[in-house]
Amino acid sequence: MIAFVSGPVAALAPTTAVIEVGGIGMAVQCTPHTLADLRVGQEARLATSLVVREDSLTL
Repeated sequence: MIAFVSGPVAALAPTTAVIEVGGIGMAVQCTPHTLADLRVGQEARLATSLVVREDSLTL
């Protein structure tokens, strides 16, 4: 399980934030409330839940 990710916000989309973790961009699905508080370039720490499906791994 991935409990959280932390690092600078690399990009924002309507339902997703990309957090740079050790040189890798982790796409994390977020609520609109959480996304409203994030800014590109700002440090962030997001609690996560890993959802495992047959065709995807989603944070």
